[in-house]
Amino acid sequence: MSDAITRRGDAARRRVLGDAHVDRSRAEPDALNAPFVDLITDAAWGHVWGRETISDRERSMMTIALLAGLGNYEELALHVRATANTGATRDDVVEALMHVAIYAGVPRANHAFKIVRDTFAEMEETQ
Repeated sequence: MSDAITRRGDAARRRVLGDAHVDRSRAEPDALNAPFVDLITDAAWGHVWGRETISDRERSMMTIALLAGLGNYEELALHVRATANTGATRDDVVEALMHVAIYAGVPRANHAFKIVRDTFAEMEETQ
């Protein structure tokens, strides 16, 4: 990938997930997952989150809905925590999960609501 895409991806990743998360993910170089971290930095963060066509809030809502709908719950909690940086509100998250219930299934949304509730509670405890 180009250096510009990597820089844009790293900036977007830090803006959304926070410096602490990104620094932790890069703290211990690992020959096994370093290529993967580079891939997601360029592809997900540089090519997608780095675009200016929609807001981070809107991307956040879509990401939460997709992760919940697909059952990727560990990533769901990460992106719920990121709402502190993206501007997506609790009401936005509820609306995203309501769509999950209709379009991906009530069991997925039900479990996602539990994770979201627990994640928001955890976020409140650390404030």
